[in-house]
Amino acid sequence: SFHEHFRLGQCIAEAADRLERRIAVIASGDLSHCLMDSGPYEYTKEGPEYDKRVTEVMAGGNLQKLIGFSEEFCKNAGECGHRAFCIMAGCLDGKVLRSRLLSYEGPFGVGYAVASFRDAYVALARESLAYYLDTGREMPVPEHLPDVMINRQAGVFVSLKKDGELRGCIGTIQGTCKNIAGEIIRNAVSSGIYDPRFPQVEKGELGQIICTVDVLGEPETVHSDEELDVKKYGVIVSHGRRRGLLLPNLEGIDTVEQQISIALRKAGIDEDEAYETERFEVVRHY
Repeated sequence: SFHEHFRLGQCIAEAADRLERRIAVIASGDLSHCLMDSGPYEYTKEGPEYDKRVTEVMAGGNLQKLIGFSEEFCKNAGECGHRAFCIMAGCLDGKVLRSRLLSYEGPFGVGYAVASFRDAYVALARESLAYYLDTGREMPVPEHLPDVMINRQAGVFVSLKKDGELRGCIGTIQGTCKNIAGEIIRNAVSSGIYDPRFPQVEKGELGQIICTVDVLGEPETVHSDEELDVKKYGVIVSHGRRRGLLLPNLEGIDTVEQQISIALRKAGIDEDEAYETERFEVVRHY
């Protein structure tokens, strides 16, 4: 069933998460084969209607709607890709997507569409850096972003990697812009251009750079290291005006002691000084 194929996609995503692997999902298949009598099958009224509904779903990014199509309707439309699309929908379930319907045609009686789906947070960060490298200006907040990116404020870290090595990372502990989208736009540019540890990113590098976006939850005070977990929580240490932050689940950081020690060094706080500790959770977008 379509539901079972959707669940298979969810299992693929769960496996990738457990293995901490980046994956690309390609869902390949034709749309309707019944668009005209001169095509490989006879025309049916469900053919054009199927293509219209599927391309609307692809353009809007609400892929869960695919499992709501009736199997009889799909059979009458003569489609061959719907189950592949349902698997893809399961892989992307729960993600905030930036969707683009790139093309659609059916000149020979068979429907062909091309669409792309990316994490909306990561897509915006990449677009922001590319826009700045092209124009030297900060990109305005695009229209038609998901509501959560427009109506919420939060601290955001944008991290850039090239060939597996850090290429830039800048962020904010709390929201400084009107919304999350503005925070991503600004911090993506800061990561690529203004991180003092690295030379500025060049336009020719963009194709080699992998971007992640961490959206921070509200910090909460902790009173014991036992309340920390390097995989689940980031940490903030502070002494007066000096503050240091380290994100959770970073490669090579395996203990709470390592996490705190690095955060203290970033803040310029000696380990024998009194300091306050806070923890926070993040939602990481790949």
